[in-house]
Amino acid sequence: MFRIVMLLLGSFLLTTLAYADPGQPNFMPALWGDGEVWGTKGTTTLPAPTANNLQSFDALYVVTNSNNPEGQLPVSEAAPGNPDYNGGRWFTHTAEWTAAAFMYHGIVPVLTSYEDIQYHESMGHLVITQGSFPDGPPVYFQCPLLPVK
Repeated sequence: MFRIVMLLLGSFLLTTLAYADPGQPNFMPALWGDGEVWGTKGTTTLPAPTANNLQSFDALYVVTNSNNPEGQLPVSEAAPGNPDYNGGRWFTHTAEWTAAAFMYHGIVPVLTSYEDIQYHESMGHLVITQGSFPDGPPVYFQCPLLPVK
C-alpha cells in the first residue's frame, strides 16, 4: 500500500514537473540538485537523443519507494552553477531502494544530490534503471531549474 501511495505521489510530482503550464514557472520545491531544492518550469517532451547529443542531457532520478516521512523529490545530476548542468534537458532514471537499504537504514535518508545517488548505488542500496516508471514523466524532456522563493 505504501509503495502504491509513493508511486502515485511521485507520478503526481513529476507529471506536474513535466507538464506544468509553459507560461507559469513554479518557484516551490520540485526537485533536488547539488544539495539544494529547485523550482521548475515545465516546457516540452523531447525526442530521444542521438549519439551526437546524449551528453547534452542530465540524468533525473525519480525514487519510487522511499519510506522517509519527509518525502523524496526527484534528484538531478547537476543544477545551475554546476559546470555540468545542461540547462534543464533531462533523461529520466528510476531509482528504487533495495531490501538491503531498508534493513540497513530503517527509514531511508532523503537524497539531495547526485553524489548521494552514487554513494547509495555503490552500497547496493539503490537500483537505477534508465527510463521512467509507468505513468511517470517522459523519458526525455526539457524543464529548466528555478530558484525556490
